[in-house]
Amino acid sequence: MTDAVVVSGRRRSQFAAIVRFTLQSCLPPRRLAAVVLPCVGTVLFGLMSRALNGPLDHRFANVAAEAIFSLTMPITALIIGDAVLGAEVRAGTFHFTFLSPVRIWRIIGGRWIGGSLVAVVTVGGSCLLAALVAGAPAEAGPAVIAGVAGAVTYVALFIAVGCITRRTAVWSLAIVFLVERLLGAALTGIAQISPTWLSRSTFVGLLDDPPSRLVRAGVPEGWGALVRLGIVTAVCLGIAIWRMGHMTIAGASD
Repeated sequence: MTDAVVVSGRRRSQFAAIVRFTLQSCLPPRRLAAVVLPCVGTVLFGLMSRALNGPLDHRFANVAAEAIFSLTMPITALIIGDAVLGAEVRAGTFHFTFLSPVRIWRIIGGRWIGGSLVAVVTVGGSCLLAALVAGAPAEAGPAVIAGVAGAVTYVALFIAVGCITRRTAVWSLAIVFLVERLLGAALTGIAQISPTWLSRSTFVGLLDDPPSRLVRAGVPEGWGALVRLGIVTAVCLGIAIWRMGHMTIAGASD
C-alpha cells in the first residue's frame, strides 16, 4: 500500500511539474504579450458591434460569429498551442523533456492542460469583456463557453500539428484559414469537425434568439456542438500521443 501511494504521488508530481514548466518556460512574458494582442482585438470587435445596424443582441452575435470565433480566438490559440510544444521542438530543447523518464501521455496531457489554462483565462476573459462592452450581457455566458471550448480544442490540434511537423505555425495557419474558413464554408463535412465552426455553432445554439443567418444546417448546435468539440480534442490528443511515440529527436536540426 505504501509503495502504491509513493508511486501515485510521484506520478502526480511529474504531471504537476510538466504543467508548471509549460506555464513558466513555454509561455514567457514576450509570448504572453503576443497572446494578449488578439484578445484586445476581441474586445475591440465587441465595442465595434455597437456601430452596426439591427437589434443590439444580434449585432454582437454577428460580430462574434464572423470575427471572434473565426479570427481572434484561433489566432490566440495558435500562439498558445505553438508555444507549448512546436516552438520548443524547433529550438531543439524539447529533447530534454522527451528523453526524461516520463510517460508520453503525461507530457502531452501536461502541455495541453498548461496551454488550456492560459486559453481559459485569456480567451474566456476577452470574450466576457467583448460581450459586456457590446452591451449584450445576456450573451456573455454563451460567448465564454464557446470561446473557451474552441480555444482548448485548438490547443490540442496545434499540439498534434507540432508533433507531426516542425513548421507548426505555417501548417496551423493553413488549417485555420484555408481548410476551415474556405473549405469549411463550402463543405459541411469539414465544418462538422472544425473548431471554428463548432465553437461558432456552440455559441449560436446557446443563444435564446440567434440571428437566422448564423444557423448552419448539418452542424450540431449548442451542447451538441460542445460534445463534438470534446471528441475532436480527444482525437487530436490521441494523434499527438501516437506521433510523439514515433518521434526521433536529437537536436535543433532534427
